[in-house]
Amino acid sequence: MTTTGQQILDNLHTAVCLFDGGMALLQTNPAGEALLGASAHRLAGRGAASLFGSERVVTAMAAALESGHPHTERECTLQPDAERRVTADITAIPLDEDEGAPELLVEIAQVDRQLRIAREEGLIAQQEATRALVRGLAHEIKNPLGGLRGAAQLLAREIDDPELREYTEVITHEADRLRNLVDRMLGPDNLPAREPVNIHEVTERVRTLVAAEAPPGIRLVRDYDPSLPELEGDRDMLIQAVLNITRNAVQALGEEGTITLRTRAQRQFTIGHRRHRLVISLEIVDDGPGIPPEMLDRIFYPMVTGRSEGSGLGLSIAQSLVNRHDGLIECASRPGETRFTLLLPVNGGESGHD
Repeated sequence: MTTTGQQILDNLHTAVCLFDGGMALLQTNPAGEALLGASAHRLAGRGAASLFGSERVVTAMAAALESGHPHTERECTLQPDAERRVTADITAIPLDEDEGAPELLVEIAQVDRQLRIAREEGLIAQQEATRALVRGLAHEIKNPLGGLRGAAQLLAREIDDPELREYTEVITHEADRLRNLVDRMLGPDNLPAREPVNIHEVTERVRTLVAAEAPPGIRLVRDYDPSLPELEGDRDMLIQAVLNITRNAVQALGEEGTITLRTRAQRQFTIGHRRHRLVISLEIVDDGPGIPPEMLDRIFYPMVTGRSEGSGLGLSIAQSLVNRHDGLIECASRPGETRFTLLLPVNGGESGHD
């Protein structure tokens, strides 16, 4: 390869790997080293299966070698090591060799960031649509409820029989219950009373509250980054959001399990379509049974719950409270690990559109 060609390869953001006909690595560029987590020298000779941890990728590479034509797979999940998972588009290109053994060029373009941004934009749009729907529904429900309650009160004044008056009291009580339910669906309608808040004051308050009410078998573990700056936020709203999620985790665990509260800083981080210089990430992780896959895309909708006794409002309200801080809550779940991530921009951190 020419010097210019090597410079181009070395400066590509896309990982490029060269394999022999037995799918053992011959060479990779710096982007490939970063993706696979080791130097090209240490990686050389390793098989594709152990490098990528993905049968789908190995199958695509074998198909390209067998057919002699390029083969592309979209959104493959790679696992270069036990701690990391990477989503990437893979293209396997067989190289024509007039002499010698065949070789295979594999291009790996990470798409995690694009997928995350698209998912976050979907969550934001979902929350806005839900809020508009609930506002309209609240208007349609509360107006007739007010008339129903007023009519029941007037009727009660005209009835002397205590047993009949008891029926009007039932109507009044149920009308009040429905109105309160609608108000809870709407969530708090006041704007955040912003002040400097240390995120660990929030997590410690929640930890204390949950520890007092959780079963003895529930462990609450702290994993904090003490260097995090304060953010401008409403302390009570943030406590309520974190408390709703942590209580959900306790209910999912039952009598025993571990909940981890983890804080980290994310720099030059995009939420939706806005990039922020600094974002505080608060993860609430439990080792419970996980959320059913069919429910995962709907958990932030009002009235969606996996428990017969649940109201289905806790996560919806938590998302709304974090949205009011220009942030977002994400969720990922599998058996043994459910992770809610609160992303909260630090005030003044916005640096523009992505």
